[in-house]
Amino acid sequence: MAIPAIMGTEIEYGIIVKNDPTFDPISSCVLLVNAYREDPEGLILWDYDQENPLADARGFQVDGEKYTPNQQENIARNKTLINGARYYVDHAHPEYSCPEVTNARDLVLHEKAGERVMEISRREATALLPEGALMLLHKNNSDRKGNSYGSHENHLMDRRTSFKRIVEHLLPFFVTRQVFCGAGKVGSENRGSRCDYQISQRADFFETEVALDTMVKRPIINTRDEPHADREKYRRLHMIVGDSNMSEYTIYLRSGVTALVLAMIEDGAIDQDLVLRDPVRSIKEVSHDPSLKHELQLDNGKRMTAVEMQTAFLEMALTYAARNSLDEVTRDVLEKWQEVMALLSTDPMKLSDRIDWVAKKALIEGFMERRSLDWQDPKVHMLDLQYHDTRPDKGLYYTLERQGRVERICTDEEINQAIYTPPSDTRAFFRGECLRRYPGEVFGVNWDSISFGIGDDPVKRIMMNEPLKGTEVHVADLLNKSKSAKELLANMG
Repeated sequence: MAIPAIMGTEIEYGIIVKNDPTFDPISSCVLLVNAYREDPEGLILWDYDQENPLADARGFQVDGEKYTPNQQENIARNKTLINGARYYVDHAHPEYSCPEVTNARDLVLHEKAGERVMEISRREATALLPEGALMLLHKNNSDRKGNSYGSHENHLMDRRTSFKRIVEHLLPFFVTRQVFCGAGKVGSENRGSRCDYQISQRADFFETEVALDTMVKRPIINTRDEPHADREKYRRLHMIVGDSNMSEYTIYLRSGVTALVLAMIEDGAIDQDLVLRDPVRSIKEVSHDPSLKHELQLDNGKRMTAVEMQTAFLEMALTYAARNSLDEVTRDVLEKWQEVMALLSTDPMKLSDRIDWVAKKALIEGFMERRSLDWQDPKVHMLDLQYHDTRPDKGLYYTLERQGRVERICTDEEINQAIYTPPSDTRAFFRGECLRRYPGEVFGVNWDSISFGIGDDPVKRIMMNEPLKGTEVHVADLLNKSKSAKELLANMG
């Protein structure tokens, strides 16, 4: 039986400062992250000792040196938040990694809370800039100068599941799932064939099927083997193939369907041969065909459209659901997946209230028709970018949301609460509550550990290798009777 779902996302945001001729992305990112002053002291370290980004899931260690910043740089670039998230500078982008969650609805909640955190930071950082300068953030995936930044998804799997089997089934799934989780994009990039509009922002940037790197020779399946949990028990799939989504419905479907397919892979429930002849070519062909009519070449000689392939995954999922007990959220995801696939097969534009690439396409085509513009007009490219603007009063997705033109999964009240509240059913609860209750005594944090520095005593590290321990049920009483970290450690024995 598949292990319980544990998932999360890491979203890199595009950043620019208007009216600043000396704009430097790295220093602007540092300003942005430090403008978010949840921890007044700001002295908590990110524990890089617990990381190993050079381990490859294919069973070897890649040559290279692990980057570890000095203490001053560490503090300047990293914030661990009381909701269990990590907010930090990754290369030349601000990145928000949401806390671990157990279901797709909570993932929507905490990814959207990340958008609110970014906007709070942006406003605070802009106030510190010279007069006339304005910091802007976009939750998108390319700068139109050949650079792409990621929306990374993380799902835990059973370590015993063959990585070869995971790759075999995930390649056709990833290549074709963009039909319901693409963010949409005007034009092409990275030497891609010319097109007016495509489904995915990331598709043009993939150059190989399987590899460890995330920026050079970017792979559809990333092989980083860094579970941030018990290594003997868990494998963390670090997925870099997806787009950054604005639509709550799209995020919900993307994460929920992916979690379901991974459970099916673990349980051996994928019984159709959907192996593609050329996945790298296919991922671009699917993206460049919003009509959804293009047929992909399979290794067995058959040809199928992306919608037909996703429908095949759906049919296997329905069989799997009939034989297994699914939780309420997964049942809802499955129902919505059926509805979406039915409309993608008949009239995709009816999904303009749910799916990002369709919503954006409808918005832009309406604008083009009113203004008599074509796809090459700079105003059209600007509209594409503005869909992803994180400012609630300027971003076009938020405009659709205010007008009630998009279907939502969560309420504003729930999202605002998630900015300051960790999930209750994962170890993120213990991490977030320790940061809230004992900020002056926390020395360092990682996903699977938290360290305390108390007086002159040696730093004490608590390991958290089990993502489903440290929950509210497990530790609320312990925390409530521990008025300090010193008492917490004593009470833990």
